[in-house]
Amino acid sequence: MNSRRLISSGSWLVRKLCTATSEKAKIKAAVAAASPMRNRLYPRLSALAATGGTVSEALNDFIMEGKKIRKDELGRCVKELRKYRRYQHALDIMDWMERRNLHLSHVDHAIRLDLIAKTKGIDAAENYLSALPPSAKNQLTYGALLNCYCNNLMKDKASSLFQKMDELRFTNNTLPFNNLMCLYMRLGQPEKVPELVDELKLRNIPRCRFTYVVWMQSYANLNDIEGVERVLEELAQDSEDKCTWTTYNNLAAIYVKAGLFEKAEACLKKLEKDMMPRQREAYHFLISLYAGTSNLAEVHRVWEALKRAFSTVTNTSYLVMVQALVKLKDLEGLKKCFEEWESSCSAYDIRLATSTIRGYLSGDLIEEAELVLGNAMKRSKGPFHKVRELFMVYFLEKCQFDLALQHVEAVVSEMGDWRPAPETITAFFDYFMKERDVDAAEEFCRILKSKNGLDSNAYHLLLKTYVAAGKVAPDMRRRLEVDGIQLSQELQDLLVNVCRE
Repeated sequence: MNSRRLISSGSWLVRKLCTATSEKAKIKAAVAAASPMRNRLYPRLSALAATGGTVSEALNDFIMEGKKIRKDELGRCVKELRKYRRYQHALDIMDWMERRNLHLSHVDHAIRLDLIAKTKGIDAAENYLSALPPSAKNQLTYGALLNCYCNNLMKDKASSLFQKMDELRFTNNTLPFNNLMCLYMRLGQPEKVPELVDELKLRNIPRCRFTYVVWMQSYANLNDIEGVERVLEELAQDSEDKCTWTTYNNLAAIYVKAGLFEKAEACLKKLEKDMMPRQREAYHFLISLYAGTSNLAEVHRVWEALKRAFSTVTNTSYLVMVQALVKLKDLEGLKKCFEEWESSCSAYDIRLATSTIRGYLSGDLIEEAELVLGNAMKRSKGPFHKVRELFMVYFLEKCQFDLALQHVEAVVSEMGDWRPAPETITAFFDYFMKERDVDAAEEFCRILKSKNGLDSNAYHLLLKTYVAAGKVAPDMRRRLEVDGIQLSQELQDLLVNVCRE
């Protein structure tokens, strides 16, 4: 059987996965001494991710060069670093400010608390708030901690803190209510959102745009389209200024998800006619939502409108269009769009190649897909594991195990820390079950275990392979215990068949 290749090369794969390390990226001189960027603070701080220096060193060097650092400039740097999720560097700036005895405002304390939660954990954020002087324990800092609780789905702590804020009269605006609404949405309890809106009404607190958007989405999650439309009517009566592009974009997305394509397209037409901002993102939303309604003609029309509206078309715009064409299975249009981008792009984006390959493979255009991969490997440093996994899944579904294994070997050679995506793991085990090949499944599990990827889901699939093959493994229960796998009811049921003597 072809899958014996996995067994014969299995020990090599395990050794390779355990010992290979990805090649360290070469650090460019991000801030050359002669560059005018040396006179600006943010480029130096931004470059620290590549240079490996510290924030304190960068700030101190800047001052030693005779340059002044204004507090508002530091604030802008913190804002930019947060935007790019460089939370530790942003926190380091605020720590440096404190050491320099720069006054931290209430807003600064709230931002710092949020950064501490993101870098050091909730306990550290709680301790920071406790240590603040009474004047700094206000609506902003309590609100920041509430936001942290909600982001981390800590329902009990969020509810308790909200009650305390209520007692301190810190809940006289929509922000804390919005935080709780988002928490309930993420916890799968959308029915609680209208209750919070009723409380806002009871307290005569004006609803903001975001409140209306979450409120609409809560009814959508409850499959209550009439409820969504009632919220829209109330929003229109409340204030026309709150009926924005974002409002109708979200409404159109709700209609698309509900399969109400006529309503969705009517909404999109209104957007384009009355509220269309001159932003690339607006065109991106239109393209994606028209793809959701399966309207290929409108997708192409908006795409041409985007290209007329902007002198340059970004990689992100091409990616949105490629993904839309893949969704609509317009392989001819996909080929034209990708080749147009590939021939003119200044920076090769592996995401575009990956999406295009996904589209080609869905249409069994294997030669075209392999050609894209070959060109991508010439023009990009990767990583290529995601695109190779697409080939693995494709070949496994076609029962061409040898070809799938070639891509496994290639990924192992290219990077040592590869952990397959869940859908890739499922595809391998589906093949093993179909072939009733327990030996190959066990070898694949050894590969997963070498990179800490042998979890309860993988064991579940392994046990199903044993059942499909009609084979037993008396020591399986002990293996699960050694690997710390918690036994769900389904796993226990499978073990009854697999562990029998």
